[in-house]
Amino acid sequence: MAKYLIPLVLFMVLVVFLAIGLKRDPHEVPSPLINKAAPAFSLPQLKDPSRTFSAAEMRGKVWVLNVWASWCITCRDEHPLLIEYAKSGAVPIYGLNYKDKREDALAWLGDLGDPYVLSAADEDGRVAIDYGVYGAPETYVIDQAGTIRFKQIGPVTPDVWSKEILPLVQELNRQGNR
Repeated sequence: MAKYLIPLVLFMVLVVFLAIGLKRDPHEVPSPLINKAAPAFSLPQLKDPSRTFSAAEMRGKVWVLNVWASWCITCRDEHPLLIEYAKSGAVPIYGLNYKDKREDALAWLGDLGDPYVLSAADEDGRVAIDYGVYGAPETYVIDQAGTIRFKQIGPVTPDVWSKEILPLVQELNRQGNR
């Protein structure tokens, strides 16, 4: 009887862990970079590769970094919302074009509109690796000191924008104006 009891108990423990795992939201994966300095980078700008963009240029500002690609189907779904959010002027949105061909990315922005102040071209994906990107789209809120304060895995939905990103941006801007 005991020889059946041990496998049964192990099986039950496994079932409990599986049940707990299935109830969790995969978009709520905690990032080890929250409340840590955003990784430094300097990348060519997508529209003008002779110019660069770096996170250091954003010191003193609250800003959003959105990782996107023309090959990303979910990015296409998120894109009209980003255009709407950019028009609101609540926070500047910068793009990190991830492992994409420049001509494809430019055509995509030309067809769908461009919500970004500018996009940096991360052709080999090294900057995305530094930011802990799991895949596109991902979005970060970065404060005046260059610290990552929020990470959204997957598309930014209206709920995430209104309940998480906007209140955080408003609070960070209030803190910065003190």
